[in-house]
Amino acid sequence: MKNIYNYLTAKIATILSQRMQGLISLRALRFSLFACLAVSLFACNEKKAEEAPEEEKSQTEVALNESQYKTVGIETGVLENRNLNKVIKANGYTTVPPQNSAEVSTLIGGTVKDIFVLEGTFVNKGKVLATIQNLEVIEMQEDYHSATANIEYLQLEYNRQKTLSDENVNPRKVFQEVKSKLAAERARAQAAKNKLEALHVSTKGSTSLVPIVAPISGYVGKISIAKGAYAQTGVALFEVVDNSQMHLDLNVYEKDLGAISVGQVIDFVLTNQSNKSIKGKIFGINKSFSNESKTVAVHAKIEPADAKGLIPGMYVSANINITNATVPAVAKDAVVRNADKYFVYIQEDDHEEEKNKAAGNHEKEIHFKAIEVVPGTTDLGFTEVKFVDKLPAEAKIVTKGAFYLLSAMKGGGEHGH
Repeated sequence: MKNIYNYLTAKIATILSQRMQGLISLRALRFSLFACLAVSLFACNEKKAEEAPEEEKSQTEVALNESQYKTVGIETGVLENRNLNKVIKANGYTTVPPQNSAEVSTLIGGTVKDIFVLEGTFVNKGKVLATIQNLEVIEMQEDYHSATANIEYLQLEYNRQKTLSDENVNPRKVFQEVKSKLAAERARAQAAKNKLEALHVSTKGSTSLVPIVAPISGYVGKISIAKGAYAQTGVALFEVVDNSQMHLDLNVYEKDLGAISVGQVIDFVLTNQSNKSIKGKIFGINKSFSNESKTVAVHAKIEPADAKGLIPGMYVSANINITNATVPAVAKDAVVRNADKYFVYIQEDDHEEEKNKAAGNHEKEIHFKAIEVVPGTTDLGFTEVKFVDKLPAEAKIVTKGAFYLLSAMKGGGEHGH
């Protein structure tokens, strides 16, 4: 019995020993795996830390070959000084003074005989734009000729009766009658002459044609008549506009009115042509509010040289410069954002091409470098910029295609550095 007890005790001890060793081995295996994983992660992090500067460096430059450069349509410009700070924004439209715009009509109705101009034609003051036909003009000329002839006869009769009256040969009543008739004929002749002159018709000869003449020099606008149609009085037949005195009508809100004064310089762009900035100067401020918009009209003059190509009614966005301070600025599309930083790209003209030649790539590459900036005011198609690092002298800043360069750079670029 004792032997059986000793046997069972030894067996149990053996089994427990084997299980304890297995448990210790499993724990050792788990520890080994964890240690290997930790070492691997440390090694990977160390490798990434070593590669980070190289990756950061590669993400500041990008290159395009000539084909890509032409396809993208890269354009470059230079850093400019612009009045973009401390401004009041206003919208408005181009217009001309009342004396520089005319709607041409006729004082007498008639059938349109001929039209001598086209829309867009420049005409001088007094130029015949068209002719209309009206038989009443012939009667006016006949009245004038008849009155003129009667005046000649009555003038002789007046002189004769005056002599007889002075000598008491004829009654003075006869002389007074002749004098009255002479005055009436003179008035009739003058009235007929005034009518013909108002219609720009000569008092000589006889015609039924009435010329329609330009009252000012300028460009012919809309033509509202056709040959053979009936031209009515009081209806505009032509528009003539002189654009040499073009100015702006800007709408300024009450809160900004206190800062506006005559003589301030403005920068404005056409709503549909934001790439072209034009300057002007305030010459007048209205003293009443517009009932609809609750704004005050501010008038700004445009220099004739800058007004070329402008026509009345073009909408504009303007900055009224409260101060004369200027800031460095680039085209709005030149500034791109990457994460929480802003950049512009400059074209690097002098860049070694040994890598391309070694790789057998003989096509010329154009290289660009991202320069970090701090953007400021953005308006009129330009953005104020401050450079984190010094900008190279005469740097060519990419004004069109910067977003494509950013995409190429973020995607690894077309060329590694």
